[in-house]
Amino acid sequence: MKWIVGLGNPGIKYEQTRHNIGFWVIDELSKRWGIPVHKEKWKSLVGEGVVHGEKVLLIKPLTFMNNSGEAVRPALDYLKGNVEDLVVIYDDMDLPLGQVRLRLKGSAGGHNGMKSMIAHLGTQNFKRIRIGIDHPPVQISVPDYVLSPFSKDEWPIAQEAAQIAANAVEQWIKTDFVDAMNKFNARK
Repeated sequence: MKWIVGLGNPGIKYEQTRHNIGFWVIDELSKRWGIPVHKEKWKSLVGEGVVHGEKVLLIKPLTFMNNSGEAVRPALDYLKGNVEDLVVIYDDMDLPLGQVRLRLKGSAGGHNGMKSMIAHLGTQNFKRIRIGIDHPPVQISVPDYVLSPFSKDEWPIAQEAAQIAANAVEQWIKTDFVDAMNKFNARK
């Protein structure tokens, strides 16, 4: 089974914020694959289905960004999942707006959601898809920035990035993650 986790914050207040772009990707995959993500399990909204002959589990943690690992670990334990079959999708201020980067492993890079994931999974060795949201302007604090919506000009770039990230997930399921990395990390 492939585990696809999008990080974000639950609730209408956060739907359009930069921090929720991981949720956007899960929503896009849900729509493409016809897999509703509405069951509440393991402190998450979950959807299960089969895509390209592979069982998939779409997960949107409801524990808020900084506690994302609290939702994912119980799901993996309950279903005896393997972190090798996990990909986590999240926003990254260290990438320019709209840039999508795939990695096989790595540190949290200051991202609190990833700090929680690493702490609860007990490893940094899991796949991730990072979506660039750029650095905040000097006058805006990091929390205010990530919890703010994209501007009118940024909106189409962010939406396209979510589509590209969803395409990368599909490539991973069809072939493998290294192939997806080679294809999507080469994009400008």
